[in-house]
Amino acid sequence: MTTETEARPQDAAPERPGAIDAVPVRHPGRWVAIAVIAVLVAMLIHLLVTNSAFDWKFVFQAMNQQPVINGFLKGTLLVTALSMVVGVGGGVLLAVMRLSDNPILSGVSWVFTWFFRSIPRYILLFTMGTLGILFPKGISFGVPFDWKLIDWFGLSGDWRFLNLDANQVFTGLVAGVIGLGLSEAAYMAEIARAGIMSVDRGQAEAAQALGMSSGKVMRRVVLPQAMRVIVPPTGNETIAMLKDTSLLVAVPVIGELFYQLQSIGSNFYKTFPIAVAATLYYLAATSVLMIGQYFLERHFGRGFGTKAPRGPRAARPAGAGGA
Repeated sequence: MTTETEARPQDAAPERPGAIDAVPVRHPGRWVAIAVIAVLVAMLIHLLVTNSAFDWKFVFQAMNQQPVINGFLKGTLLVTALSMVVGVGGGVLLAVMRLSDNPILSGVSWVFTWFFRSIPRYILLFTMGTLGILFPKGISFGVPFDWKLIDWFGLSGDWRFLNLDANQVFTGLVAGVIGLGLSEAAYMAEIARAGIMSVDRGQAEAAQALGMSSGKVMRRVVLPQAMRVIVPPTGNETIAMLKDTSLLVAVPVIGELFYQLQSIGSNFYKTFPIAVAATLYYLAATSVLMIGQYFLERHFGRGFGTKAPRGPRAARPAGAGGA
């Protein structure tokens, strides 16, 4: 009897599907939007070139006047830099105070932030220019209540080592820097507080376990990691501060960009070209600040984000071998 062995056919590999004839999704609305934008841009260019109200020759002549340039350098750029130094330094200090376990420090920080965030900057600068009336004898530095102590102990003289004329302090660029800096410190306090709270508390606890002091932990561990959160809004605040220097007229400050341009416009009865000149100055300065902000954000944001690596190998699935 012959036994025939039937060979079992091996499982055939599944056939691959054919190429998918995908049709791209059409977006007619996008093309309509692009066409509308192109028409609007063409209209704007035509307006800028053909409308005589711009008076570009006068605009560039006004921009190149030495008082205007000095106002831009001192009243705009210098005041912006000094005000942000005061604001950032004060804001970080207020943020640390707000996060303190001491209720007095936390309360003082809250009151400061509440007060200066509630006052419009124009009114604050106007008030700064009038504070000299509160100190008719000047601002003295020394032992507090020295006249009382001298009277109690039957002594003579005074225990003050510095006296400043209040009418000189609360005027001009100094008053502008103080006013804008204090106002900015209130906003930076909340920005810095949010950045500090974004750092995991375990980081500080681990550093303290290694014997680092609280101040060193804040400087070496917490703040460097918090900068990723602090830098973007700080850049926005710097740009806003640059534009808010135009409010220095409330002090008043005459060595400021827009004040000088307004003076030229008043002499020649040309209001609109002066506004164009000021706009060009602020656009140029803001563009430079935005570029600096971009590089700072990229520096402090290293290792964070969801941007995929570039190149063809980025699209290869994990574990896939080479061809």
